[in-house]
Amino acid sequence: MSGPALPLPADGLALVPMRNVVLFPQVLLPITVGRARSMAAVRHALASGASLGIVLQRDAQTDEPDQDGLFEVGTVARVAQVGDPQGEPLHLICQGVQRMRIVAMLEGHPFLAARVVPVEEPATVSTRAEALALQLREKATEILTLLPGVPAELAHSLQTPRAPGHLADIVAGLLDAEVAEKQKLLETLGVDERLQRVLAIVMRRIEVLRLSQEIRDRTREQIDDRERRFLLREQLQTIQKELGEAGEGDEDTRQLEEAIARVGMPADVQLHARKELGRLRRSSESSGEHAMLRTYLEWLTELPWAAPAEAPIDLAKARQILDADHHGLERIKQRIIEFLAVRKLNPTGRAPILCFAGPPGVGKTSLGQSIARALQRPFVRVSLGGVHDEAEIRGHRRTYIGALPGNLVQGLRKAGSRDCVMMLDEVDKLSASAHGDPSAALLEVLDPEQNGSFRDNYLGVPFDLSRVVFIATANVMDHVPAAVRDRMEVIELPGYTQEEKLQIARVHLVPRQLQAAGLLGPQCQLTDDALALLVSHYTREAGVRQLEREIGRVMRHAATRVAQGDASDSTVDAAALADILGPARFEHETALRSGLPGVATGLAWTPAGGDILFVEATRVAGEGRLILTGQLGSVMKESAQAALTLVKSSAPALGLPALAFDGVDVHLHVPAGAIPKDGPSAGVAMFVALASLFTGRAARHDVAMTGEISLRGLVLPVGGIKEKVLAARRAGIATVLLPARNRKDLVDVPAASRADLALVWLEHVDDAIRAALVPAAPVPPPQPQLFAAGG
Repeated sequence: MSGPALPLPADGLALVPMRNVVLFPQVLLPITVGRARSMAAVRHALASGASLGIVLQRDAQTDEPDQDGLFEVGTVARVAQVGDPQGEPLHLICQGVQRMRIVAMLEGHPFLAARVVPVEEPATVSTRAEALALQLREKATEILTLLPGVPAELAHSLQTPRAPGHLADIVAGLLDAEVAEKQKLLETLGVDERLQRVLAIVMRRIEVLRLSQEIRDRTREQIDDRERRFLLREQLQTIQKELGEAGEGDEDTRQLEEAIARVGMPADVQLHARKELGRLRRSSESSGEHAMLRTYLEWLTELPWAAPAEAPIDLAKARQILDADHHGLERIKQRIIEFLAVRKLNPTGRAPILCFAGPPGVGKTSLGQSIARALQRPFVRVSLGGVHDEAEIRGHRRTYIGALPGNLVQGLRKAGSRDCVMMLDEVDKLSASAHGDPSAALLEVLDPEQNGSFRDNYLGVPFDLSRVVFIATANVMDHVPAAVRDRMEVIELPGYTQEEKLQIARVHLVPRQLQAAGLLGPQCQLTDDALALLVSHYTREAGVRQLEREIGRVMRHAATRVAQGDASDSTVDAAALADILGPARFEHETALRSGLPGVATGLAWTPAGGDILFVEATRVAGEGRLILTGQLGSVMKESAQAALTLVKSSAPALGLPALAFDGVDVHLHVPAGAIPKDGPSAGVAMFVALASLFTGRAARHDVAMTGEISLRGLVLPVGGIKEKVLAARRAGIATVLLPARNRKDLVDVPAASRADLALVWLEHVDDAIRAALVPAAPVPPPQPQLFAAGG
């Protein structure tokens, strides 16, 4: 505990440092004190009847200033009135007595204290001081007449005879000058100089008030209800004109003029911009046209008009970038390398506009970013999903309130370069409306013959888009208008196989999610079995977005354990996934354990990469109808009808009697009835299922098939061969029946997958019957009849 406070010496004074207040002698001033040491100083003065030292601190942000943090000259004051002495903060009224100068700080007190020297006013006053005081009294009275609502007592007090130095202090205390300027007046000890400085401030203030009155009188007749909000701006503009100073608007205009000359606009565009700049100068800052012109010129000057130098293209480095960013996709990577090679050999040529088409999450956008990195150009993405207004592409005309350029021009400003890589994302999501067809506006953009002079409605001047590398993306090309599709080279991105997803997860997703969760490699390791289970039973997608989210959930679970101190490192295997993520969400169909008559195994393409499906057929007594269930689409229904007709026409070859189809209804069902199904590729499976039903020969359980059929029995080619073959391998199928005309598509199937399967190529449905149905049971030969000998 500290000892009792030392008494103050005769020349000691308790100090109250002020942040932004200067107290002059002879002036009453309300003060609020909130700091503990300052309140202690006030309570000491109240208890002892002593005076206080009011002094300004140099830095208003300092809470505990020392002697260096205080100005040397302050004011001795007495407490004239105080509110609640025990309250916090303290509200008091102080009256300045005389100036004082701090000599040295005193220690050992609960408040700031210092030895001070009083500064006495001179006993004699010069004639010049009296003349200045007379003039100051007149000007101070005049300034009070220009201010509204001044109490009469204040004006009367200025007429009371008093010493010239005291008059200067009183007037200085009434002025709304800066704190630093008031402190200089307090430190001005000479009466003549003090009067001169206060008089100069008063006269400057009178000029401002007079000019303000003139401005009010000059603009009062021009003000109506709509223009009142611009009153302050008009006053500021008039003041700046009177002072001969350049206003903010003039500075902005000068900067716009410099930008027009600097950004490298074509001559016709620069001439147009200078005309608009002239209109801006002639318009009033308070008018709506002024703001519109200023915004327009800012847009013009912020666009990348100048063509930058062509950056060199390193094909080897480009290949490294593509391989580092994406796994697999060899044909797509090769096409991109060809695209870059043409750009390298002919930089000014008209390169084709690529369109990456594929399901979500397969890497369309990231491929565009990789191309931008390989070209060393900025990348900008323009989302077209849901755009239904042509103005979103071409911009709004400037006559509309709030008009802006279209998304393409906005993207160029964001990129800051005229040779950027611009990705037009989701071009298949454009839709027409009463406001126009945005896909029609894209035709000019995507046509190399026309985009060299693209005209945005807002800009109103041509802009060269020929150096922009456009790349489009789409999920379903059927939804892209034919005219737009004709201007692009479509590159299909199929869904990833399970093996590719596993490799992507190991190389890209797991390290990324480890970093996102703040984990080190040993703190959470996913086994290969766990990753395989994540891919097959917790996600069903063509891309890897959901897979990354599920890996992120596993990492966050591990991060929680590490943060709680439960484990420093962990290995997550397949058995642990159920505890972390819950039960498996998806189950893949697997091959039947034994063949059944009327059931055939087909192969289907799905956005998630392909699967097997079962076609079930049965017959009941009826009128020869064909009943179809399982949410089959129109194409699939026609395939079923064609399959039944083909079975009937092939009855002799199948060994069926002519009356086999009379009096029966055929019910054909494809399980998973909640999932819509369509497409022609189930034709072979339907034919085999129906042939199996009527012949009684079971279809082999380890055989799966795909292909479209004709009424002549030909097997026609279908799509999705890669995904279907991989789905068959995953389901445990041993033999896959494929259309012979799809033999060329086998190059897309990984060699390891082909090696595990027996592939049978179908020219005719007879080939499918021989490969898929078990042989017919042999008919036993007739047994000889033995008759007993009569006799």
